[in-house]
Amino acid sequence: MDSASILQHPRRNLGSRHRSQADRFVKLARKDPERKDENLAWAEQNAQQAVLHDFTDERNWRCLAEIKHMREDGEGLSLVLEDLFVVLGRDPNQLGQLKGVDHMEVGLELLEAAFLTDSLEPEVWFDKLDAESLDNFASRCKGLDFTDQRANIIYGRRLERIRSAGHEDMFIELVHHLLAHRPANHELWMELGRLHERREEIDQAWLCYDHVQQIRPTEPVRDLFLSRLKGAMDGEKAVPWSGPSLETRADFLSRMQNLSHTVSVVPVVEEEVTEDEDEPINLELKRLQDLIEAGEAAEAFFMARSLFTSGESWAEEWMLKAQSML
Repeated sequence: MDSASILQHPRRNLGSRHRSQADRFVKLARKDPERKDENLAWAEQNAQQAVLHDFTDERNWRCLAEIKHMREDGEGLSLVLEDLFVVLGRDPNQLGQLKGVDHMEVGLELLEAAFLTDSLEPEVWFDKLDAESLDNFASRCKGLDFTDQRANIIYGRRLERIRSAGHEDMFIELVHHLLAHRPANHELWMELGRLHERREEIDQAWLCYDHVQQIRPTEPVRDLFLSRLKGAMDGEKAVPWSGPSLETRADFLSRMQNLSHTVSVVPVVEEEVTEDEDEPINLELKRLQDLIEAGEAAEAFFMARSLFTSGESWAEEWMLKAQSML
């Protein structure tokens, strides 16, 4: 059940509608033992649709898990839990809980324990935090896998809640981990760009808007930002600003590449020198080829764009290829 590739944003109304249908079929299954299996099958189908349409509502996950339990489908319950932990960022400690356990016995308890620790509702989640747990979250956040689009949305909402509580510096630091894993999240890039612009951090704002315009050329947010800057400078003697330095851009792209590398499983190939070779191996090209082949589009994109920005024109082809995979 991979809703990440199907939905970009949760649709609560559809999720609630399918969950209500699932509840009706569960009631019918309890009233009519002869048609129990048939009604539970329909209930499960609707519960799956509920999670598909709105993975942010704990009630949908709970509904599906309970139906799996009623159908004595331990393997299916295990898959539900695994999918939930993916949405929660693929914490290795959580995934380890799924191995070697009787899911019919403890599966529902694991589900509730996950919600107790990591509520999908950002307000509920934030209200349970104190200063120490907030710092622990920040540390843990740096090691999680946010390549799943649903995890990106869940943690994006949590970080937005942190930002709204006044922790802007923490938001800026942690949001780069989400964006490094899913560079195509243009809305989060825009939010970060607006924050930098409000803080008058011009270089960083430009980098965010420039990234959005790179992946969505029809949205000239970088050009509009430059227009706003020009308008603000009218009547002043200041030299018009046209963009950050090449060094600043390269440093930004290198940092994003390093962050995206934290979840990459593609090993770095060391150059082997042999006497028969007429030309040395282009390790950067080889690395890009390996990343693309392995589906590591985020790291390939930032690496290729960094090379292209630094004057390596051959990297543009690989940048566009990686961008098409985001």
